[in-house]
Amino acid sequence: MKIQQILLIALIGVMAAGCRYLDRSRQQSDVVAEVAGQQLTKTELSQITRKAATPEDSARYAEEYIHQWAEELLVYNQAERAAASTERDAIERLVADYRRSLYVHAYEEKLVKQRMSKTVRDAEVAAYYEANKDQFVLNESLLKGILLIVPNGTPKMDKLKKQLAQPNEENIEHIEKYAYQYATGYELFTNQWMRATQIVLRLPLETDNLVQQLKKTNLIEVQDSVSTYLLQVTDKCLPGEVMPQDYARGEIEEILLGQRQVEFLRQERERLYEEWKVKGEK
Repeated sequence: MKIQQILLIALIGVMAAGCRYLDRSRQQSDVVAEVAGQQLTKTELSQITRKAATPEDSARYAEEYIHQWAEELLVYNQAERAAASTERDAIERLVADYRRSLYVHAYEEKLVKQRMSKTVRDAEVAAYYEANKDQFVLNESLLKGILLIVPNGTPKMDKLKKQLAQPNEENIEHIEKYAYQYATGYELFTNQWMRATQIVLRLPLETDNLVQQLKKTNLIEVQDSVSTYLLQVTDKCLPGEVMPQDYARGEIEEILLGQRQVEFLRQERERLYEEWKVKGEK
């Protein structure tokens, strides 16, 4: 059975709900169905059925969509006729307010994109950070360092640990060669802060245990039945401490840009008001 024939059968069910289908001559047009003056087209329906795997699925999707489409319009039409004048007025006010807010939002969003600077200077970040350090207290540890995962029994571990303890350029070069030869996992993050919760995902160690060890040493060594995990911490910030400025920078930039946007739009509104006043006085 052709898809068009299946759809026609499906449409008959909706006719009982009050949906008037077009006659045979008009079925050749793009219009599939009409309810209360609203038309559903084949083009619209094809957006629903195009992902169907089989003709049967396509017909089922079409039937379900047409049914829902017709019901929504019929209920809306019934509700509109039944609404009292006070309800109509209240709804129209809500619609007008919503339409106005959409236009205002779109206009102001365009203004911000076109005319407001998105550049935040280092001095602005530093000033905000110094004045609001209490906003940036850590609730988890931040770490910089080197993580190596090697099979148990890997040779030259003592020499490796000495190199990890002094991660200068020369030693890092040796560490990377060692990692290439032996390691099953290697990560160098001496220039990037990582949360402790990110690190422990790579270790057979709980976050609390890691934090406790960090208070005593900068080299964390743990083992499981297969591997030895070496975490050399080159810098750290523990819970309760103020997060570093470079880590807080992204959050500070968002705050400053938000403040700038509020002030920019306030000034734009004030400018429009002043222009209106001048025109009104002439």
